[in-house]
Amino acid sequence: MPEPILNDISHRRYNLLRGSWILVSPHRTKRPWQGQEEAATGTTLPVHDPSCYLCPGNKRAAGDVNPQYESTLVFVNDYSAVKEVQTDYKATDRDGSLSSLFLQAESVTGKCYVVTFAPFHNLTLADLAPSEIVLVINTWTDLYTAHLSPASPLVKTATPTTLPPSTGHDRTIRPNAQYRYMQIFENKGAAMGCSNPHPHGQIWTTTSLPEEPAIELEQFKKYHREQGGCHMLEDYAKLEIEKEERVVYANVAFVALCPWWATWPFEILIVARQHRRALTDFSLEEKEELAEIIAEITRRYDNLFETQFPYSMGLHQAPLEGSDLEIECSYFHIHFYPPLLRSATVRKFLVGYEMMAEPQRDITPEQAAERLRGCGGVLYRKKMEEQH
Repeated sequence: MPEPILNDISHRRYNLLRGSWILVSPHRTKRPWQGQEEAATGTTLPVHDPSCYLCPGNKRAAGDVNPQYESTLVFVNDYSAVKEVQTDYKATDRDGSLSSLFLQAESVTGKCYVVTFAPFHNLTLADLAPSEIVLVINTWTDLYTAHLSPASPLVKTATPTTLPPSTGHDRTIRPNAQYRYMQIFENKGAAMGCSNPHPHGQIWTTTSLPEEPAIELEQFKKYHREQGGCHMLEDYAKLEIEKEERVVYANVAFVALCPWWATWPFEILIVARQHRRALTDFSLEEKEELAEIIAEITRRYDNLFETQFPYSMGLHQAPLEGSDLEIECSYFHIHFYPPLLRSATVRKFLVGYEMMAEPQRDITPEQAAERLRGCGGVLYRKKMEEQH
């Protein structure tokens, strides 16, 4: 357990994953709330929405018609944040001038996908069985494999992708260039900017290595170098399992915990218990374990405040293209960043001090983990249906 005094005094905690600090103020949980409240998410969606561009058989923004799919669907985002083909850009100021120092830019190309998790409009990951979530994990794995550099050490362990070849109709799957990184993520709920409640996530591939995974990768390499070839998150998972107080759920292959350095009130980090670089390293049994732990966490989130719990979730893993050292030091993990703080209608905002100085939280990760541990069992919506 942390020193008891840390439950009552303001203190800082170090985030070894990013090399940064967070201010923790547990005494502030006693203060009254007079700020903004968010509307609770509804649960009265239809199984199929004729106006939804993600439902089977419906037309999307670009005019393509979705097939009558039965599990997952992958297509290129009609409003991609990056382009596959664009005018090349090269900086003209290379003379050490102020412009070359301050006004730096670089071209980024890539490809963005949408991945539906299920054909049913009214479900979320919390509603899906682990066997259904495995299908989502398999789709993620196939897309990741299809974009791997042929020179990557991961190719040796990756099974051939089962994705179909690209067609003029769906404009998907096979990239026309080698990208550096693939970010798989989900924004759930209007509070996180999600414009469509149909269960889905996104995948962005880019020629650049984005800032967050780049920061983590540098920390991984530093730890690997300074700790005799050990892997940071493997050691951290072992430590947290021994201490138990921040663990929410664990199985043979993974542990889900509220990290010591968490910023968001009920932030979760899912970590492979043994070194796994990317999705391609997982056996079928490990994918089933990953599906189970995702189901456990998303269901506990919804049960906590009996609402459609909003969050941003993202997978961090090895780059699609990188040096042997980068690939070896990479470590598969998943971040869940949920904004809700006190109820279905009260959320945390990153403002003021957190924007100008450093992140801050009130409820401790230990308190958050204890509450989430108590939220297992049947999804609250299913209990409500049984009562009616």
